[in-house]
Order: sequence, then C-alpha cells, then structure tokens
Amino acid sequence: MAMNDPIAAPDRNAPKARYVPGSGQTHRHVLVVLVNNQPGVLNRVASMVRSRNFNIESLAVGHTERPDISRMTITLRGDDFAVEQMGKQLYRLIDVLKVQDLPESGVVEHELALIKVRATESRRSEVLRVVELYKGRVLDVGPESVIIEHSGTEQEIDSLVALLAGFGIREMVRTGTVALSRGSGAIDLEAILRAGPEPATSPPQTTATEEREA
Repeated sequence: MAMNDPIAAPDRNAPKARYVPGSGQTHRHVLVVLVNNQPGVLNRVASMVRSRNFNIESLAVGHTERPDISRMTITLRGDDFAVEQMGKQLYRLIDVLKVQDLPESGVVEHELALIKVRATESRRSEVLRVVELYKGRVLDVGPESVIIEHSGTEQEIDSLVALLAGFGIREMVRTGTVALSRGSGAIDLEAILRAGPEPATSPPQTTATEEREA
C-alpha cells in the first residue's frame, strides 16, 4: 500500500491523547465543610474555592450542635477530579476540620426563600392560590404586594419563582441549599476533634514533559 494513500491505516506509534485533569464531565456537587467558628474562616474557604476556578452557586453557613463548630454547605459545578483536588486543598486552611462531597442520591436538601410579589387587590387571590398550591406561607400583606415564604428543594423553589414571575417579583432572597445524608450515618464531630484535622494532600505534580505536551 502506498505510503501517501489517504485511506491507509493510522500510525500505531502516534501518541495517544493525554487526559487533562479536570476535563471530565461537569455536574453539580454539594460540599459540606466543617470549620472552627473563628473570624475570617468563611472568607478563606470562599477564596480557596474561587482560586481553583469554581463558581459558588450557593453557600449556607451556621453553627452545628456545637456553637464552636460551623457547618458550611457549598454548591458548585465541576468534574469529580477537580472537586476532589479542591477538597484536599481546603485541608491546608487553618480551622478546616472536615470536607465531604455528598452523594447525588440519599440526601435531603432544602433551602428557604422569601419572595415579595406584586399583588394588587385585583390579582391577590390568584397569587394566594399559587402559594397554596406550593404549600408556601404568606408572611406579610401590603396594599400592592405580599411577602411569601417557601422552603423546599432547589427545583421546587425555581418552579414557584417561575410561576410568580408572571405577577412580578419585586424582591427575593434565598438561603442556598442545606443538606443532610439520609439514614443513621452522620459526621461524628467528637471523633473528628479527637483525631484532629486531616492532613492536606498535595495535588499531583505536572512533569516537564507533560507541560511541553500541553
């Protein structure tokens, strides 16, 4: 077969395409980060996530059953490898005790939303029917607006917001997702405190050859 034959078999010695870490399929992650309740910890964690080129979609933080320990719930999108490496980097921060990437199933997720909706007297009954359908609560009624409270999954909140947008949303605030694993399993704070923070793991080093190939 001629060497310049366009349908000749490909060169078996040709180098294979190299996998680039972080180039996998991107999907939603819910991260739980347990930290000592100290000034500046939230800023350091958010800065670390941002430095790894992740956009934080929501972040909820509050103290746990122990007032000196806070629990951060962060939702973001990325591939599994990149998120895992970022989680390991978080352990380098002072006051970070535990990082856990919750599974996609077997988790209870909720968030709270307060929504101020335009509701004149002529349309108020329609707004209230929508709120009743979604099992929301009316917290305040004014001459031209109502304030609605609703808690549920991110998708349930999005669905309610889409319906209320037709009436006119004047203002809205959402807490972001909080989540717990189903079943009897739980993060043991006392065991974590006894053992101390997990050691940070360095990300894999890129060789000079790999840098030239990239």
